Amino acid sequence: MVKKAENILVGISIGDLNGIGSEVVLKTFEDARMLELCTPVIFANVKMLSYLKKSFESTATLHGIDKLEQIVPGKINVLNLWKESFNLEYGVSDDVVGKYAVKSFTEATKALKEGLVDVLVTAPINKYNIQSDEFKFPGHTDYLNQELEGDALMLMVSDNLRVGLLTDHVPVTEVAKHITEELIIRKIKTVKQSLVQDFKIGKPKIAVLGLNPHCGDNGVIGKEDDQVIRPTLKKMFEQGTFVFGPYAADSFFGNGQHEQFDAVIACYHDQGLVPFKTLSFGHGVNYTAGLNKIRTSPDHGTAFEIAGKNKADFNSFKEAVFLAIDIYNARNEFHELTEKPMKTKEKQF
Repeated sequence: MVKKAENILVGISIGDLNGIGSEVVLKTFEDARMLELCTPVIFANVKMLSYLKKSFESTATLHGIDKLEQIVPGKINVLNLWKESFNLEYGVSDDVVGKYAVKSFTEATKALKEGLVDVLVTAPINKYNIQSDEFKFPGHTDYLNQELEGDALMLMVSDNLRVGLLTDHVPVTEVAKHITEELIIRKIKTVKQSLVQDFKIGKPKIAVLGLNPHCGDNGVIGKEDDQVIRPTLKKMFEQGTFVFGPYAADSFFGNGQHEQFDAVIACYHDQGLVPFKTLSFGHGVNYTAGLNKIRTSPDHGTAFEIAGKNKADFNSFKEAVFLAIDIYNARNEFHELTEKPMKTKEKQF
């Protein structure tokens, strides 16, 4: 069943309250037109957000609720997850603040999992102060991969530029041993499926970057490209997936080769994110592809250095909301078409 636009419920985890998360979230929804596209539900505390918004001069009007059944369409709903107050200091890493960032995220994920919100958009967290005996994950993606169905993959999106990763939060010294035929096949299948169902691309073309400089130069600078990546891509191509590569990463984006493909897969985090963020100019979105639920986030962190100074650019967060809604609609359309194929009329004689 297709929902009216304003009834698409966007769950929002507030992230680290000492960072710019609350600023970019509330500034996004100051524009009344956003509330015609969806109904936001922020998992936090309405009194705390009302206090914080003064520091960045937000004009957003907040509607506090104590349970999700009280959501009002067309309002900026804030679900009161906690009653207690605690000290906030912009730009400071605080374990207590980290604990509430985790609470916001895990409760929003629970609501997403149970279908009480339609999509999830996460504000930035501090990966250091969220760690505890109860939460031992390097970031959002790993937790979502545990809680939801599917195989999570970080896919950075900006217009027609889409960059996925074979490995994400893995130390550079350990990347090579993670690059296996099984991993490459699994990640390419995830990207292909996402391009088809989430971006409505019928026959996607995917490029894969090489692991080593110059793709190993025939084994002189590493053998992984020739022994693992190239034969795996050849095998997948012969099985019907339009995947190409490996391509030398140093020149791939600079000479515009990325424009010939629907997605590019990098071997490790910085190989993909450095060119992506250079090209996207703060409008990029981090999409967790491959899961049965939709989650997006802005392509930046907590930005402690400008928190509370009314300087944060909210465009990436706004784009994250737009993308989550677009994917929600595209995925519903895909499921309708595939679950209810068109019946051909029988010929009448």
